[in-house]
This record gives sequence, C-alpha cells and structure tokens, in this order.
Amino acid sequence: MGDGVNDAPAIHAAHVGISVTGATEVARAAADMILVTPDLSVLAAGVREGRRTFANILKYVRMGTSSNFGNMLSMALASIVLPFLPLLPLQILLNNLIYDLSEIGIPFDEVDREDVAQPETWNMAGILRFSIIMGMASSLFDAITFVVLLEVFEADAALFRTGWFVESILTQILVIFVIRSRRMPWRANRPHNILIATSVGALLAGLALALGPWRGLFGFTALSGGILAAIIAIAAAYLVSANAAKRLAIPEA
Repeated sequence: MGDGVNDAPAIHAAHVGISVTGATEVARAAADMILVTPDLSVLAAGVREGRRTFANILKYVRMGTSSNFGNMLSMALASIVLPFLPLLPLQILLNNLIYDLSEIGIPFDEVDREDVAQPETWNMAGILRFSIIMGMASSLFDAITFVVLLEVFEADAALFRTGWFVESILTQILVIFVIRSRRMPWRANRPHNILIATSVGALLAGLALALGPWRGLFGFTALSGGILAAIIAIAAAYLVSANAAKRLAIPEA
C-alpha cells in the first residue's frame, strides 16, 4: 500500500496492491485497488461481501447439482419399471423452470457467521459428495412415492405423473431452507425475504399449474385428498431425512 513513486514497485509486486485517489499517477497505475476515501474499513467490508457471495454460489451449486442428480437417478429407475414415461417432456421442462425460478433469490440470501469468518476454497470433491448423498436421499423418497402411487392408489399414467410432479416440486423447493446452511434450520440465519418470496412463489405457481384449472394443458389430472395427504407426508419425511443427510454431505455441519 502506498501513494508515492517509490511505492510503485512494491505495490506492483504485491498480491493486492492498494493506493488512493490522491496518489501519484505511477502508484495508481501499479495498484489493483484505489481507495476513493481514506478509510480501510471498506477493504474489510469488501472481503466480507466476497465471502458472502462465494458462500451463496456454493449454495446454488450444491442445490442444483444434487437436485439434478436425484431427478436423473429417479427418472432412470422409474423408466426401467414403468410401462409409460414417468414424466412428459413438457412436464420435465416445467419442473426445471419452476425450480430455477425458486433459486433466483439465493444471491440475496444471508449467510452464517462461520461462512465469512475465514476464506473458503472451491472443493469439487466436497460438491460431488454433497450431490451424491443428497441426490440419493431425494431418489429414495421418489421411490417411496412411486410405490405409494402405484401400489396403494393404483395410479394410471396421468395420475402418476401428477403425483410425482407435485412431490418433486414440494421436496426440491422446500429443501432449499434445509440445506442453505450448515446449521440446523432453526439455528441458521433467517432466509432473506427475496429468497422466501421466490421460493414460495415458485412453489405456489407449480402447484397451481399441476392442480389448477390449467392442469390439462400440461398433461396433469386431479388428485384426491388421500393422494395429496400421502404426498405431503412423504415430503415432510424427506425434509427431516435431508436435514440428517446434510450432516453426512457436509462433514463440518
């Protein structure tokens, strides 16, 4: 850090060279960062914001990869045993679109104190571990949903697709509030209002499209109260299990 001509070599050699607006032109040219006010607290604020951003990027990557892996595994398993497509192509695209919309609020989300206490590293092995564990947990409850729909309610193709779509939307979106933090959900920082709005809004939109008057346009059909109750129970059990699986998926959780 410096502002004179003689400081320029050291500023240039440093990993992060810092100067100020009133410095010599040589010093400012060598610097990576130029402070517009004589206040070093802006550096600490920048570091915290960078760590918060990185933590939220990790949230998005973990959620996206685990969800996609779980859906792919469930689709592959269902395709082996079912005489019809588990979901129609339009329904798959709708599922992905709604899930992506629910994650729009992640960049604004709050992070836990330990996420900004020290720098994090990009750990591909950790992301892979998280994706496999959480994806397999998701597929396990998808399989339970398949058995309940086929064996208990003797669902036909349209009823099966509607039931699985609703269960998938419920579990994928609500689990955001479970795995957004290393901590237990009730001990984590409160989710940002934007994340709550995008997640709940996307969930309500998905349920409206699958169960509302427009369901026929997407190949869905009406669900009985018994099926809805069973799906809600499965989703609740999944959220409890996901919270336990999170401790295996993130060893330091």
